[in-house]
Amino acid sequence: MQRSEVNRYLAEAMSFFTAQKFYLPPFAFWSPEYWATLGATGQYIRQRGLGWDVTDFGSGKFTECGLLLFTMRNGLVGDPSKIFAEKIMVVRPHQRTPFHFHFEKTEDIINRGGGKLVIELYNSDQQGGFADTEIRVRCDGLERIVVPGGRIILEPGESITLVPGLYHSFYAIGGNAMVGEVSSVNDDTKDNRFHDPLPRFTKIIEDERPLHPLCSDYHRDV
Repeated sequence: MQRSEVNRYLAEAMSFFTAQKFYLPPFAFWSPEYWATLGATGQYIRQRGLGWDVTDFGSGKFTECGLLLFTMRNGLVGDPSKIFAEKIMVVRPHQRTPFHFHFEKTEDIINRGGGKLVIELYNSDQQGGFADTEIRVRCDGLERIVVPGGRIILEPGESITLVPGLYHSFYAIGGNAMVGEVSSVNDDTKDNRFHDPLPRFTKIIEDERPLHPLCSDYHRDV
């Protein structure tokens, strides 16, 4: 992706959150220049991967296969001082997040507003493929059963609990969906298993200065 694309999607996301009356923490709006003044002061945020994340999973087609996220809080694996994480996402109509599961993380995915969120599900087998078994999940406390590859549609306010090893893919219909995630500690560098091997983070072509750094920018010069 080009940095100019990333900047445009960040600006659109901030406008969408404002329209939905969802308020981001102060570090969402810090410029690269301000980050450069922080030094060790910003290390807590950097280590935990807080902040913006825009990825097209290597597809080169963000609006068809991609996701925009902002991580508001997170801990570190093995550190008992914080054992949870929270994200907010913008999921576009028919913009698919590819099938993947997590080795360790349990998460609630919540439709916080906007369009509907469609989630497709498979259990995983011992080889890491799709299992041909029914899926049992909890949606706001109630068990639902779907066939392999079946869909659950979340209206605004509804949620689903996704456990380790459960393949999921999602996209919005009827407009952008503001999607929350509340989970155990999140480590996106190690905890994602894509059904078709894909990069989790996107290579950025620097055609202009960043509006705001991505979490993947913290450990390189931008």
